[in-house]
Amino acid sequence: MSRTGTRSGKPTLTDVAARAGVSATTASYILNGRTLEMRISSDTEERVQLAAQELGYRPNRTAQSLRTASTRIIGVVTDYVAGGMFSARILAGANAAARQQDHVLMIGETDGDTRTTTELVHEFVDRQVDGLLFVARTTSSIRLPQGLAGTRVVTVNCIDTSSPYPSVLPDDRGGGRRAAEALIGAGLTDGIVVVGEDTTTEALAGVRVDGLVERLAEDGVRVAARLECPWNLDDAYGALAGWLDRGGRPRAVVCLNDRVAWGVYHALADVPLAVPGEVSVISFDGSELGRWMRPTLASVALPFFEMGQEAVRILLDPAEKESVVMDMPLLPGDSMAAPFAAPLSGVEREG
Repeated sequence: MSRTGTRSGKPTLTDVAARAGVSATTASYILNGRTLEMRISSDTEERVQLAAQELGYRPNRTAQSLRTASTRIIGVVTDYVAGGMFSARILAGANAAARQQDHVLMIGETDGDTRTTTELVHEFVDRQVDGLLFVARTTSSIRLPQGLAGTRVVTVNCIDTSSPYPSVLPDDRGGGRRAAEALIGAGLTDGIVVVGEDTTTEALAGVRVDGLVERLAEDGVRVAARLECPWNLDDAYGALAGWLDRGGRPRAVVCLNDRVAWGVYHALADVPLAVPGEVSVISFDGSELGRWMRPTLASVALPFFEMGQEAVRILLDPAEKESVVMDMPLLPGDSMAAPFAAPLSGVEREG
């Protein structure tokens, strides 16, 4: 009885080549995705792939990395995974793009701890990953750790302004302007209230308000009130309910995320003020939550999946060194009074 493979019983490249009736060199080029370097027919490629599948052959990735100086691994350092719906969407996009380029993600969670971040970076660098992604749950400024010299790095949903590394960020200012244009287009040019402004110095999403105010001012429109509160249902409800109790009456409420909008809905319902008959509501996130709210929520979407894809593209292209700011499309919803402009792209809600 003939035996296939080495003493360990694992099939070898030579076994695959023999089964397919080709040289070991040809089999190697095909199984390593280097068919463009040789004139290899599609029939030959199919025979080799079939032989490898039938024998259960798997390329030796360690040997490949020594030959190509590539481990096919992308390290990901992120603050939160389990509790971060949006960081999960970034990772999903990054994973999809990585798989298209025959890479895998190795993910480390820091829980926001600086020491853990440094340890993870050292671990990834020691493993000679092809590059590092730093992913943040909320759009923020960060300080990258030491020890990154010679490593490809891209920051996603965060930025270290003191570093030379490229970043991928949402266009929050443009998103604010887009929300303002929706208000103006619907004829809502007075009684505009902003709920949820975050005053922390780390958050970059405050530029949403800058973009909103800037665009409204171009049409001579001013914000009537800013109700600052943490970006969650309870605090948003309390902020707007208190303002309404003091006699405030909005025509439109701009919510700085979809959870804030949920609290706003409840505060308006308690008066009661009907959405959108008496008060229009527009938000930011484009989350799945907005689709389940009644009426459905008009929201400027954060393109997190696409940001993850773009980050991997930049990371794996040595020629790419420029940062990218990604468009935030407007998703339609029944929470805005007519007339309401259609969305400017086909991006769907996250979820």
